[in-house]
Amino acid sequence: MRKELLIFGANGALGKGVTKVLSQKDFDKIYLFDSKLLDDKISIDKTVNVQIKDLTKEENVISAFSQIKPDRDTCYFLFSTIGGFWGGETIWETKLEDWNRMISLNLNANFLLAKHFSWLVKASAGGSICITAAYTAENPEAMKGAYGVSKSALVHLVKTLAIEGQKINLSANAISPYIIDTPANRSWMADADFSKWIKPEEIGEVVYSLFSNFSYISGNVITLKDRLKV
Repeated sequence: MRKELLIFGANGALGKGVTKVLSQKDFDKIYLFDSKLLDDKISIDKTVNVQIKDLTKEENVISAFSQIKPDRDTCYFLFSTIGGFWGGETIWETKLEDWNRMISLNLNANFLLAKHFSWLVKASAGGSICITAAYTAENPEAMKGAYGVSKSALVHLVKTLAIEGQKINLSANAISPYIIDTPANRSWMADADFSKWIKPEEIGEVVYSLFSNFSYISGNVITLKDRLKV
């Protein structure tokens, strides 16, 4: 059985770390989707770089998936880093446009990815999807209302898809990191204890574990908050 992997948001800080790990695993082909072509393309024959447009528009998602043909002898796997952060205001200070932006980017884009990936899996041997949620999705924090609600709805989407996906051999899970060790986060929180933060490459190993056991691990939200000092 062939195994093919799709990574959306492959050129971001998280995407690059996950791609670095997963490109070394036992996938027969890997599609790297991003709005910008990778600036440090992985020189492996099995990778395909695909430039994408705004994923909150369904026609762009359909165009992205047109790169892949269903195959009854192939299992497909999708990891999405797609999303964005906005915060710093209370609910009563939040503008509707900022609220809608979080819902559109974090929820709607991933809904469209899940929808069209499901059609791909339905016409193939099976597969699994893992979407990036956030710690605040299940642990509300002040000044992050719009962001938290959008990620919480995303978790509900994943859990619902896990139930419905049983009909088409599709499992669905989410990772829920607190703070990821990226250059941007280090710059933003320069006085923080970086040793507690989860690295993108470590998230890649978690995602691979989910995909390796996709036939029975589904409907889970894997919380990644603080590392142990060992």
